[in-house]
Amino acid sequence: MIKTRGYAAHDATSPLVPFEFERRDPGPRDVHIEILFCGICHSDLHQARNDWHGSLYPMVPGHEIVGRVAAVGSQVKKFKVGDLAGVGCMIDSCRTCAPCSRDLEQYCVEGATWTYNDHERGSERLAFGGYSDHIVVEERFVVRVPANLDLRAVAPLLCAGITTYSPLMHWKVGKGQRVGVIGLGGLGHMGIKFAHALGAHVVAITTSPGKSADAHRLGADEVLISRDEAAMAAQARSFQFLLNTVPNGHDLNPYAALLDVDGTMVLVGALTELMPPLRGSSVIGGRKSIAGSGIGGMRETQEMLDFCGAHSIVADIEMVSASGINAAYERMLRNDVKYRFVIDAATLKE
Repeated sequence: MIKTRGYAAHDATSPLVPFEFERRDPGPRDVHIEILFCGICHSDLHQARNDWHGSLYPMVPGHEIVGRVAAVGSQVKKFKVGDLAGVGCMIDSCRTCAPCSRDLEQYCVEGATWTYNDHERGSERLAFGGYSDHIVVEERFVVRVPANLDLRAVAPLLCAGITTYSPLMHWKVGKGQRVGVIGLGGLGHMGIKFAHALGAHVVAITTSPGKSADAHRLGADEVLISRDEAAMAAQARSFQFLLNTVPNGHDLNPYAALLDVDGTMVLVGALTELMPPLRGSSVIGGRKSIAGSGIGGMRETQEMLDFCGAHSIVADIEMVSASGINAAYERMLRNDVKYRFVIDAATLKE
């Protein structure tokens, strides 16, 4: 067994604290990764505090993991000791259902095995995430990390990156299209970077006029303030695609009005109820679509990282030590981060 240091939540109300546990030794198809950096996702906060219910304790959060391969099993083919590797939101799936057979493991019929707040497949053993210094994962669920990128800023790509890249690729966003990215946070800033790299005309749609300069820096061609009713009306029926990254319940009707005929708005942020109800006329008049998208499969996650390597795309980050995780959570609640926190795993030893 591999002795591992991490930070864990032991209940919904207490701060995360140092936690020692053991990882399994690598099996024939396993990759043992020494974790270097782990991003802090907003979902980590929700899970640790049981906001979505069903949290399992003790919980070691973290599903934006970058590290270096420390050992491999005898049947591993894609990795060798010393390689840079990443682990995202999943560590297993049934592998045989229709979605898994299409490399869409995130939609596994039996349910994917999540990197944390889950049980290892076929076991009562809890799955512990990346707020730790080691992890052991089956090869299929490990991705190669381009060596030309800042590893610290690669970590959030394993969730925020793939969450925004996948719908842009599925709906074939590219040159000649007018694309709106709704919300400028951890997801939104990656959506702008990807849509810009794909050649679309990118409009950042935000409630905050103060974010305009940053939106342009990230690659937006325009900024639309969603609270400005006149500005919203002027851009009605002008978008082929909207990437909606807003993380909480909100009114979709004003955004649906922005879609052109056959336009699509894809939700990637809000997991809870959307209020008020969507009016049928908001989508019927224009044959518009409202869709959703969740992370991406392993093949697409590797494709996303390769795209980032080719286009020098990484997340905008702020580094924190392990002892600063709880303070980072409080700042996330205040939206006080541009745009993702990343933990330096070396500080787990302090």
